[in-house]
Amino acid sequence: MKRLLFLAFFAMISVVGFSQSGPKIEFMAKDNTIDYGTVSKDTDSGIRSFEFKNTGDAPLKIINVQSTCGCTVPSKPTEDIMPGKTGKIDVKYNMNPGAIRKTITVESNAVNVEGGKIALKIKGEVIAKKEVNLLEKKKSIMEK
Repeated sequence: MKRLLFLAFFAMISVVGFSQSGPKIEFMAKDNTIDYGTVSKDTDSGIRSFEFKNTGDAPLKIINVQSTCGCTVPSKPTEDIMPGKTGKIDVKYNMNPGAIRKTITVESNAVNVEGGKIALKIKGEVIAKKEVNLLEKKKSIMEK
């Protein structure tokens, strides 16, 4: 009997805990990550967008958006995101050649993430345009 009462009490607490009311943020990107892939600085602006939806029942406020370094500049929505509506956080990477592994921290009033904070990630690789040595180019032309 005690076990049955304990189980019923635990089930009731679980249901109450999962039925939080308030704003909830759900990002569309798988694992909250955007993969740039292999891109060239000359052909890519470095701008990507993280789209999200407020799946809660109250306005969602994006309080702050920060990057781990100055090479990645995020911008946050200026208006609250109403329940059922979508928003986006734009991220501009400066496209320095090499691997991209950066984290963007979003602070919000969302009740479905611990402390209202969620980490977004960008990854990929920026390749530099191969420069042609003028002497080698002239030499190859003369050999023909």
